[in-house]
Amino acid sequence: MNQKKALYEALPPLRFRAPSAEDGHALNQLVAASPPLDPNSVYCNLLQCSHFADTAVAVEEDGQLVGFISGYIPPQKPDTVFVWQVVVDSSQRGRGLAKRMLHFLVERPACVAVRYMETTITPDNEASWALFRSFARDRETELNHEVWFEKDTHFAGQHDSEELLRIGPF
Repeated sequence: MNQKKALYEALPPLRFRAPSAEDGHALNQLVAASPPLDPNSVYCNLLQCSHFADTAVAVEEDGQLVGFISGYIPPQKPDTVFVWQVVVDSSQRGRGLAKRMLHFLVERPACVAVRYMETTITPDNEASWALFRSFARDRETELNHEVWFEKDTHFAGQHDSEELLRIGPF
């Protein structure tokens, strides 16, 4: 057995669950500790953990929030879950947690009619591209993308363009 695998097997188990409003502040702190993720206000994180709890994933280890996916089903696309943000604590990196959370998300009861996943990624975010490509391979489906929010048009030159990825059908 390799050293890294043995190390992770010795760690406490991870608990995957729906978030609650009580996770809002911890989520805010987790994102703040995970650059280059765009931070949101604590209030926004409270809404993610309450209004969007059915389409979000919280992961804890020993009572501490170590992973989170925020997402929602767009009203115009009831067959699609949009992944807003994926965050994994640095202590958990290398364990495949982000992809496990994506799979957990699409298996949630709120996603029973979901056949597609969408998200946006900047062109230079290699880790996110690898994550969503791997997820698409696991689901044996397509991944298509196009520029959705353009740097100059939508961000006044202050943020890189965001590409819309669409994975599915699955």
